[in-house]
Amino acid sequence: MTATIANYLSDQDFFKELPREYIEFLASKSAWQQFAKDTVLFRIADPASSFYVVGSGTVHLEIPAISGPTLEVQHLGADQILGWSWLIPPYRWNFNARAETDCELLVIDGSSVLERCEQDAEFGYQLLKRFSALMSERLNVARQKMIDQWDPPGFA
Repeated sequence: MTATIANYLSDQDFFKELPREYIEFLASKSAWQQFAKDTVLFRIADPASSFYVVGSGTVHLEIPAISGPTLEVQHLGADQILGWSWLIPPYRWNFNARAETDCELLVIDGSSVLERCEQDAEFGYQLLKRFSALMSERLNVARQKMIDQWDPPGFA
């Protein structure tokens, strides 16, 4: 099973060009899990200790509003990465995530991965480069959604 997960990860753009040793380590800390439609995967401010690769189905990221409707930030589908909060203190989720459809996600134990990052600087650097790009993308999408949908005065 780990070999199958390793092959799957090595085919993902996010993990491409990582040494096979790193891919195999990530695979050893991973498991496929099914989520039913409308299942909340995590909530803003809850402890974060994992990340996900969407295998099938759709997950959406959202930000709860103080008043009014929840802001749907981004819809994630097959082969997209979900979650970076496990990597950055205080290790709390920055968005809510909910299964928009029935889906299968590869759940990766972020706590174990973070431990390896602390012990192996090159491994940590390679993941940090990838996840920092993901963080930037998600935050830019969230900012644009807020501008488009909430339109607060003076917000740029």
